[in-house]
Amino acid sequence: MNQVLSDLPLEWAWPLFVACTLVIGVAGTYLTRIVDDLADRTGLGEAIAGAVMLGMATSLSGLVLSVSAALADRPTLAMSNALGGIAVQTLFLTIADLTYRRANLEHAAASLGNLMQGGLLLCLLALVLVGRLAPEWTLWQVHPVTPLLVVGYLFGLRLVDRTRERPMWRPAQTRETQPDVPDARALQRSAVWLWSAFAVLAASLGVSGWLLERSASTIALETGLGQSVVGALMTAVVTSLPELVTSVAAVRRGALTLAVAGIIGGNAFDTLFVAASDIAYRGGSIYHAIPDPVALWVALSLLMTAILLVGMLHRQRQGPAQIGFESVAIIGCYLTGALVLLLSP
Repeated sequence: MNQVLSDLPLEWAWPLFVACTLVIGVAGTYLTRIVDDLADRTGLGEAIAGAVMLGMATSLSGLVLSVSAALADRPTLAMSNALGGIAVQTLFLTIADLTYRRANLEHAAASLGNLMQGGLLLCLLALVLVGRLAPEWTLWQVHPVTPLLVVGYLFGLRLVDRTRERPMWRPAQTRETQPDVPDARALQRSAVWLWSAFAVLAASLGVSGWLLERSASTIALETGLGQSVVGALMTAVVTSLPELVTSVAAVRRGALTLAVAGIIGGNAFDTLFVAASDIAYRGGSIYHAIPDPVALWVALSLLMTAILLVGMLHRQRQGPAQIGFESVAIIGCYLTGALVLLLSP
């Protein structure tokens, strides 16, 4: 089976790519409802459930794709998928913002948990940039920044959980603020059924990511688009579809905190794609095996996340065209990155 997929012809690669896209999109739709109910059923709250459970589950396809690409000695595809995914998922928040008509989404969903997750994401992205610019030192072909990413992520989650238990400050409540209130219907649902459904949907995302890497590699090679473009602008978008679907679905369900937490928490988890890919890549430090246009996405993701945090702190109630200034700025950053990537030799 693996040999057949490795020699996949282009005429089969495109249908496989589309099929994986559909599976990822459908699974992501149902995951929102499951995680929202689990957040109420377990008492975790939307911010933590969105960041940890929804963020990790919706990121599985991207994680599997990046690790598979690194194992197959395709570091550019692995890193462009990981870094492009963080940027496009931040962009997806602007789409969720457009679907919420009452007020600016960043205003309504502002919470201490989301701000903490955003700060953690900035730290992890900065570490990736440090790895890219630091000397190419490795131990067993793994760069020293890789374990720091894992430790930093786990420590950051602990801090987020502690601030939820003992918050030192809270965002001001306004008429547009949507509080995280447990749904009475979710409390009556079977925990076993919810966890089982969560596991099945998460597994389908993982398998889809593995198949997607095979088709994406063939497309990059046979069409001449290159691994950078295919990874950052195609697989990154496809593997990030669950974040788009879940964010829009969460907004429509009134779970605004979950919508934002799923994106920010998913982005924080996605930085571990880099760590996992570095371990899987046997050619040395994967941080130094990527071209500058792909590394640019780290800086852009830092900028987009910082803009998002400023938006949640400023809390603009209503901007032009029903979206806030941060959404306009994030769209501009992403389009700039895409243009640079397409025009790079």
